[in-house]
This record gives sequence, structure tokens and C-alpha cells, in this order.
Amino acid sequence: MTDGERGDPFGDDFADALALANGVAPGPRRPGPADQPPGGAVTGAHSADRGGAPRTGGEPGAGAGPDRPAGPGRRPADHSAVSWRTARERAEHALREPPGPGTAELADALGRTLAAPMVALTDLPSFDTSAMDGWVVAGPGPWRIDRASDAADSGPDTGILAGHDAPAALPDGHALPIATGARIPAGATAVLRSEHGEILELPDGRARLYAPRPVPPGQDIRPRGQECRCGDHLLPAGTLVTPAVLGLAAAAGYDELSVHPRPRAEVFVLGDELLRGGLPEGGRIRDALGPMLVPWLRALGAETAAPRHLGDDADALHDALAGSTADLIVTTGGTASGPVDHVHPTLRRLDAELLVDGVAVRPGHPMLLARLAPHRHLVGLPGNPLAAVSGLLTLAEPLLRTLAARRPTAPYRVPLAAAAVGHPQDTRLVPVAYRDDDRHGLVASPLHFHGPAMLRGIAAADAVAVVPPGGAERGTEVELLELPWPAGWSAGWPPPDTSYDPAAASGGAP
Repeated sequence: MTDGERGDPFGDDFADALALANGVAPGPRRPGPADQPPGGAVTGAHSADRGGAPRTGGEPGAGAGPDRPAGPGRRPADHSAVSWRTARERAEHALREPPGPGTAELADALGRTLAAPMVALTDLPSFDTSAMDGWVVAGPGPWRIDRASDAADSGPDTGILAGHDAPAALPDGHALPIATGARIPAGATAVLRSEHGEILELPDGRARLYAPRPVPPGQDIRPRGQECRCGDHLLPAGTLVTPAVLGLAAAAGYDELSVHPRPRAEVFVLGDELLRGGLPEGGRIRDALGPMLVPWLRALGAETAAPRHLGDDADALHDALAGSTADLIVTTGGTASGPVDHVHPTLRRLDAELLVDGVAVRPGHPMLLARLAPHRHLVGLPGNPLAAVSGLLTLAEPLLRTLAARRPTAPYRVPLAAAAVGHPQDTRLVPVAYRDDDRHGLVASPLHFHGPAMLRGIAAADAVAVVPPGGAERGTEVELLELPWPAGWSAGWPPPDTSYDPAAASGGAP
């Protein structure tokens, strides 16, 4: 389900707003161990002893209680959600054993994580080289300009070229044209840039090279080992392999790297009401999550196949989950308790272990995390688009980070450009855009269109602000979650060859 969570048609805030309008605090909480470790999760059933507010189906926001009994489409009154930070910690530590390292050729290592330190296999540069086009000179000037043919491995008219073997020694008082990157001959003391030298013809027909000022020894010569020596540690294990890391690896002599494998992910889009093309019609709506989730997961470092659309079919969902070999399965919708919400019953059929079953966050509190096998997990996202994004940031991102052995991003805080409305009791995730402020410098401006069924705000966002319960005033510093793509992502990142083929992995049709 994509654009409307089953249960409450008004979405995330309607019940809370109605309760507040009547002077009633929404969703009274019961005390409980909200921060219990992952090992305390209940297998195949809702947990009644996790701290937080009782939750209902969909995203209504008000809990069932003595004066509000659980009904069709609502969760039982004993269901409790964990805190947002507890949910992220459980996702980060859900993997019982870290993934084992492997090797990959440079062309396939982009986006992976180094499993071992990168050690230089050669000196960089591996010989003395010219840093500029010009003349290589020996001793103080003026210098006699040797003919190109006087030097071994030189060009007929251009002197010493890059990529040639060691040239003949250069006598004192002599100069020879040289190209950037070419080897420096023995006896040379400096390189004179072409724009700094002047050639004068003498009456006897000989030419002399002059410099307007003294040329210090070593000028514009890159000495052997200037950047590193063979055996130097260049980068530690855990470094993300970026294009720059690939360039350094190649320069340092590597053909392949020791890296952690990319996690393999599958996306199952649930809901009979979803259209894959055209305009909404006949009560059906466009699938907004399928086109969004696959590239989002790839940006988090996963190999991901095209999404699979299963509709509202419990047996089809069971067979798909049972047959998947992916490290992470992401489902959309069906996490509430409505008549066609099949995720919880299917997890019970599979004897899955629920690690997170509801999170005290808006939007997206019906999200869940389950362990299907020691190295296989499922993240159940709510069907509302922005609520699904909340689930990605809360559960999928920290789990994939662990699977890919990526380091967590250091948290940082930025002042708000305007007040951010919060939930009375839960954390709220709000899309924000950066802008400059005369008083505070860089600030985060909360964006409109941040309802659980909306994507307009997150599509224009630079980050997502973590707004504490009760909200935050203008100028308050709030924690920001970066979105997982750099400015040039759409121009070619992630690479197109990082798609996971479940049929090839499992030996059968997906």
C-alpha cells in the first residue's frame, strides 16, 4: 500500500489533533522498559512489555484504552512502541555476526568498504618526475640547450617525454626540454617552467637558456616517495571506497581490493490498489514507493533488483519471503492490523523474531524490523510515502550500514530557521532545506508538505530534522539526518551495474 495506510484514512496527525482539540492528551503511555536490548524481542507476536504508548492500526496516533477499545483495523491495547533512538540502535545491532570480507577488482569496488588497511605497494611517485613542462637544468644558469637527440628516450623535438625509461645523465650547465611527468635525469638540479625561461641565440649559432631569477635546487621536481613510501598505510579499514579512493589504489599499485560485500536487498510492494503507470483512476493510485525505494537502497550501498508487486495475497507474500535469499527484504504497507494487512501473520508463519514492532516516531510509527534467519532481516515500512521514508531512515539505513560495514556518520546539529511543530510524546522527522541566515549562518528551514502521505517536502529536502517531543522553536539546534546522495548522485551514482538479480542468486525465478 502506498498513498494511504489502512485503518485511519486521515493519516498520522488526525486522531492526535482531534484529541488535543477536545483537551485530551493523545495516546497515554504506560511505563515500561523502552530500551530493552534486541535479545529481548518477542518471537512471532506483539510485545506487551516494551515501554511507549499503546498503538493502533495505521497511523491514527491515539491508543486503545478503557474508553477506546481496539476494533477492526486497530492494534491490541497491549501493543507498545519503542523509542526512535532505541529502534535505530536495535537495527544497527541486529546482525549477530559481521559480514565476512572478500576481494573485488577496482571496477567493482566502488561504494564498498575496505576490509583491510590500504598499504602502498610502491613509492609515490616511484621515481623523480617533472611537475611542469619546461626545461630540466643542471647547476646555475645560463644553460646550454642540448639537442633532443643527445638524450636517450627523448622525443625528436620535445625533449624528455613522460612514460619513457631513464634518460642519460645531464651534465652541469646543460638543459633539456622536459614534459610533465617525465623522469628526471641524473645530474639535474631543477626544472625551469617554460613560461619562466628565455632562449637567446648567440653569434656563433649556439643557444643559451636564461632565467629571470635564480632557480633553487629541487624546483618543480617531485622527488621519489614524496606522497608515500612503499609499505606506508594510506587508508584504514572501514574506509568507504569512493572514486578518489579508487584512483589512489590504482596509483599505489592495486588491481583489486579487500572489501566487504555489498548487501543484497529486495523490495516487495504490497497492495491491490496500486498502479504502475498512468493517472490514478477507479479508486486506484500510483505506486510511489517502488520507484523510490530501489535507488534509495542502492544509494545506501545495497544491490537491489527491480521491485516486486505482490498485491494483497497472504500466500504470495509468504512464498516470496520464504524464497528470498536477500540479506534485507523491504515490504511496503500491510504493517497494521487491517483485514488485508498480512505482514504480521506471515512473519508468525515463518517463525520470525520481531526486533522492533512499532516506533514512537511520526510519521511512520507502524514500522517493524524482524529477523527471518541469522543473516536475513525484514524491514516492514508503512504504506504512506513519507512514513516509509521515516522507516528507511530509522531501520533500513542503520541495518544496511552494519551489513556493508560502513561507519556511522557523526551526528551534527543545525539551528532551525523557523519553529518545527512536534508531537506531544513522540519524535517527529521533518524534511528541511539549508539556507544562510545573517544571525545563525547555516540554518535548516522546515518544509511544507510533510504529511505522512506526501513526498513533495522530502523531494525538495537537503536533510531530515529530528524534532523532539513537544517541538522546537526557531533558533533551536536540532539533529539532522543527511539524505544518502551527494550533489552529483543523479549524474551517475550509484553505478548501474550494482543491481541484485534474485533469480541468479537463488537459482530460480524471483
